[in-house]
Amino acid sequence: MCDGAEFFCRLALDSILPGSAMKTWMKKQSEAHTTIARRSSRMRLTAMVCALTACLLFHGCNYVVMIGYLIGGPPSIEPEFDAMTKESMTDKDVKVAVVCYAPKEVRFSFEDINFEVSKFVTFRLDSHKIKTVPPDYVKAWLDQNPDWDRAEEIGAAFKARYVVYIDLKAFSLYEEGSASLYRGRSEAIVSVWKMDDSFEAGEKIFSKEIISKYPLYQPKSAADETLSNFKALYMTRLSEEIGRLFYEHYTGDDMGDAT
Repeated sequence: MCDGAEFFCRLALDSILPGSAMKTWMKKQSEAHTTIARRSSRMRLTAMVCALTACLLFHGCNYVVMIGYLIGGPPSIEPEFDAMTKESMTDKDVKVAVVCYAPKEVRFSFEDINFEVSKFVTFRLDSHKIKTVPPDYVKAWLDQNPDWDRAEEIGAAFKARYVVYIDLKAFSLYEEGSASLYRGRSEAIVSVWKMDDSFEAGEKIFSKEIISKYPLYQPKSAADETLSNFKALYMTRLSEEIGRLFYEHYTGDDMGDAT
């Protein structure tokens, strides 16, 4: 079984190829759920070990807290969307469509970045038990309706309760001022539109600015990684940052993305 990074590398390559069949889509969804769950479990275990080690190194440790970590693991973090709206995308019979808009100046260097981002985020949500509209379906609708200008149009077309609209304002893969160091950066506004019961009208109920950077602490040398592999790694990270707005995550989940 491949790990999470390898899965999303394959996803990046798949974005370049012609549209895949529905069976392939469902198979990759299943693989994504399994691999990401394993990755998250490893990260939580690492965080728990670090916390316990620190606890043992210092006097006055609260043993009740230590026992809590041993029994339940690190504390979970409520999704910002749930906290702000008192709603949840994991509710029964809820379907979510994801769309990304990127201006011409961003697509000049990354032609299909809007579709790639929406595809990664869709897979990320689906792997956390959020029912989604397949990204190829959304892309086909966008291609057939080039004059669309409202997120509600997509919600109506697919009868999706929520439309996640990602306005990607900036995207880059190299460290500023360097051609030999990788560091992914993005700026985006993530908004959610909720459709009414008729799926004919909707309203914006959530908005969040995302300023993303990966690796967090120091860039990667281009001598150690191909550009395509690094792009896949960064897309994995970016989709996780966006996805966490809508599903529960855990303290320590960022440890593997520090370098």
